[in-house]
Amino acid sequence: MANENTKINIKLPEPSLRRLPWYLAYVKLLKDKGEEYVSSTQIAKDINVDASQIAKDLSFINISGKTRVGYEVNSLVEVLENFLGFTNVHKAFIFGVGSLGAALLQDSGLAQYGMNVVAGFDVKKELAGTMINGIPVYHISEFEQKQKELGANIGILTVPVERAQEATENMIAGGIKAIWNFTPFRIRVPKHIVVQNTSIYAHLAVMFNRLNNLKK
Repeated sequence: MANENTKINIKLPEPSLRRLPWYLAYVKLLKDKGEEYVSSTQIAKDINVDASQIAKDLSFINISGKTRVGYEVNSLVEVLENFLGFTNVHKAFIFGVGSLGAALLQDSGLAQYGMNVVAGFDVKKELAGTMINGIPVYHISEFEQKQKELGANIGILTVPVERAQEATENMIAGGIKAIWNFTPFRIRVPKHIVVQNTSIYAHLAVMFNRLNNLKK
């Protein structure tokens, strides 16, 4: 059963936090199918995580299952969404509307998880005034004014690596509080700024390394 206070301020281990969205995606599929209960054993079988680990991860967010029945699917979805912050709406800007930035502007799925991308910015003047997926793109010189109008607190960084630090400093000066960094450059920020590094190149290197090891 879910704890009545679903907005829980708990600091859990980062590996556990990274697994919670996997569980949420899975149980949302079950919810769409009309399933009422799910066990940690069933989740484990389908997403390849040990059942005892799943039970431990879920224990951090104060939800427990019923003996021989499992977790109530609707409650589990609600508690996970609240805990992960997906029910809150965060406005975000994308900085760098190249191939990756444009692709993220096209990703309507971000809104389902509380990320409302409201504008894109780029140094290329020819991109200013265009729209991608209904989202306006502005020249970077308009950032300060648009920040006053829209009040975004998250910046999604998809600029070329040589511009990453400069763009970061401009974002922070303009009031951005958290940066989702898709570049391979490790940006330097003050302690009060939240940074999440998600370099596709780093993950690509890990995949290639594992693939090479399989061949040996």
